[in-house]
Amino acid sequence: MQNRMPFEVSKTESFYDKLAEWIGDLFYDILPEAGFELRDEQIYMAFQLEKAFKDKKIMFAEAGVGTGKTIVYLLYSIMYARYTNRPAVIACADESLIEQLVKKEGDIAKLEKVLGLNIDTRLAKSRDQYLCLKKLDQVRNQDFSDEISDIYQKLPDFIHMEGSMQSFERYGDRRDYPHLTDELWSNLNWDPLQDCFSCDKRHRCGLTLHREFYRHSTDLIICSHDFYMEHIWTKESRKREGQLPLLPEHSSVVFDEGHLLEYAAQKALSYRFTDYTLDTLLTRLMENEVREKTLYTIEDALLDNEAFFDSISQFSVLQKGSEKQIITKHPLVLKTCRKLLSTLQALEEELVFESELFVINEYDLKIVEEYLEQITYSLSLFLQELNGITWFEEGGGERTLVIMPKMVEEVMREEVFSQQKPFIFSSATLSNQKSFDYIANSLGVKDYLSFTVASPFAYDEKMDIFLPRFPKGSMEDKIYYLIKMVQQSEGRALILLNNKEELSELKKQMAGVISYPIYFEGEEEISTLVSKFQNEEHAILCSIHLWEGLDIPGRSLENVLIFSLPFPPNDPVFTAKREGVDNPFLEVDLPYMLLRLRQGIGRLIRSEHDRGTVHIMIDEEIDSFVLQSVTEALPTTPTEG
Repeated sequence: MQNRMPFEVSKTESFYDKLAEWIGDLFYDILPEAGFELRDEQIYMAFQLEKAFKDKKIMFAEAGVGTGKTIVYLLYSIMYARYTNRPAVIACADESLIEQLVKKEGDIAKLEKVLGLNIDTRLAKSRDQYLCLKKLDQVRNQDFSDEISDIYQKLPDFIHMEGSMQSFERYGDRRDYPHLTDELWSNLNWDPLQDCFSCDKRHRCGLTLHREFYRHSTDLIICSHDFYMEHIWTKESRKREGQLPLLPEHSSVVFDEGHLLEYAAQKALSYRFTDYTLDTLLTRLMENEVREKTLYTIEDALLDNEAFFDSISQFSVLQKGSEKQIITKHPLVLKTCRKLLSTLQALEEELVFESELFVINEYDLKIVEEYLEQITYSLSLFLQELNGITWFEEGGGERTLVIMPKMVEEVMREEVFSQQKPFIFSSATLSNQKSFDYIANSLGVKDYLSFTVASPFAYDEKMDIFLPRFPKGSMEDKIYYLIKMVQQSEGRALILLNNKEELSELKKQMAGVISYPIYFEGEEEISTLVSKFQNEEHAILCSIHLWEGLDIPGRSLENVLIFSLPFPPNDPVFTAKREGVDNPFLEVDLPYMLLRLRQGIGRLIRSEHDRGTVHIMIDEEIDSFVLQSVTEALPTTPTEG
């Protein structure tokens, strides 16, 4: 420990006392001398965080933009990791924000330079962020394009070698293929049809090599909320199967944008059943020398699978602004579900006999058995009147049934917060009317520390907010206004939208109209788009996911345009939330919209030297109470028009 600490701690001294002294020296002397702005808010936050780390407590750290909260939690996380000899975990809201922390001009790089420290920071990404060698082989046999050929040709040499590897390099990260669209990437990356544990390419797999790398981090492991929750829910099952947990033992966890953790927990506990996946698995199974009885059962399962999804499709309703369709449990839906469940259970029994005959490829059999177990359990849940949320998704040639738990507080309390370690929730928007009870209750947190620090920026001097009004549904008028505004600001604009429909329409209408570079989410890997936007001063970035976490100080971002008030969609997830309260609009819709609005506006002013404009497009007939609520949530008085 000692040789990795930037301060000395004798056997008779307290680590926490010496850490507090060092933190004080940093903020009062070292950082200001290096050109950092000293902020009273940082000093206050630092000594609040000391309590959480010293007593291994849960802390809700609400700090506005410009308070320097990231620097503070990084310092404590790194020093605590070195004190305990276990890495700290920093969990970001989603995969697109992981790269933000480790970019060249980011806070970690700044700390390394100023403090002369070598901070061991490694990224832990979800499986779908990595190239799958098996899928690449399959695509190469069907797609002879230069793009696919180029990916294959640039694979490291050791992948094609036999025997043990003398040396290897990490490869296959989504970020290594920035030019690929999300749609093309989905044909090459990991998906649930892959059984990595029994794959013959496992030890040459980019995913495996990346996991082996980040598990040996000594300071920081950065991942997404989704990844951390997947680690929690799969930890014990992976151990039983002889696999390592996704994350190694760690000393502390920081949930950046911590107000979003509940949904990540719900997603991690969800079951997804796709018609295409089952169809593909069963078709592959038929290629083996199976018994005639098994063959007939597989054929029945294929027919029942199609009938079940046909019935769901018939009795599901798509809600505007959401990909989640509400399912009506019509008698036909329940009937086809029971039929499919019965057939799949019969198939499971047949496969027991087949496994003893050794006629089925072991890899294929293991995948089918595991997936059938998941599907039969999912169908059983669907037939029950359980306290959960179900919906239907349709697109890209696939139909998917999703089952998600309504409440996660009990599981979170037992599986996450029972661990004796510091858990820090960091965000500018954690409290509701100065109380942290809502987020604490939703996550099963009983005992916690908390504080709130306001932004130090003089928004009246730095930000102009406009509330232009438009007739309801007037997409063309809004887009005309957008074009006019981004031309006035010579690009330098972030356009935030609520759903893919808005993004698609905007892309269609702005094609060939704007002379500045314009980037749309989904065209390339997201961190590549963000980097291009940041480095091209007159560019425009259009996104539905960058309401949070985007940190671009300077002249590249001087104009934030919010296409419409970000109310939640009428999808099954929010319908369930509304059903659980007395006043859905006041307790669910309005708070969500105001929180997301504040997050979006927060993308503009990222440093003391920034200034710019925010345009929030609202309907002409907006309710006066909603307008008042919006106005009160803004950091400065808006100009209405």
